[in-house]
Amino acid sequence: MPPAEGRKHARGDLSDAQWSLIEGLFPRQRRGGKWNDHRLTFDGILWVLRTGAPWRDLPERYGKWQSVYDRFNRYRRSGVFDKILKALRIRLDKDGFIDWDLWCVDGSNVRASRSAAGASKKAKNQAETAEITRWGAAAADGDPNSTSSWTLQVYPLPRSSPRGKRTSQSTSSS
Repeated sequence: MPPAEGRKHARGDLSDAQWSLIEGLFPRQRRGGKWNDHRLTFDGILWVLRTGAPWRDLPERYGKWQSVYDRFNRYRRSGVFDKILKALRIRLDKDGFIDWDLWCVDGSNVRASRSAAGASKKAKNQAETAEITRWGAAAADGDPNSTSSWTLQVYPLPRSSPRGKRTSQSTSSS
């Protein structure tokens, strides 16, 4: 496969400026046959990772899919991807683009079913199901459609004991 110089870049391929940042991090060819161009192969790897397509659907402009796949595994095992990420992170930090106080922020949200929190999967009948009130969430300054609405349950008052009879444990005198 001829080198990538002079070839037309496809949408999503690395620009010359982007390639110059990572070009020196790839292994040098020592012995054996002629390797495929690192830039062309890396663009092929990025194409598969970006599109989520199977390796066999890799466009021919990047070379044989099996060669690109083998190089992807070789880069992964030898730590080339780790070197690239580390070099880019160091450069971004040097240029002041990384705020180390917020380096790992996760804003994901996952809804779970009632049974995931330990509730029964299905109420036996409507009478046994506690009533969820919308005013409970509003009283707590929450959204009326909040999933954390309060549950209203009625508890009976304790029966009062007849006058003169003690229902608690008697105290023993020593």
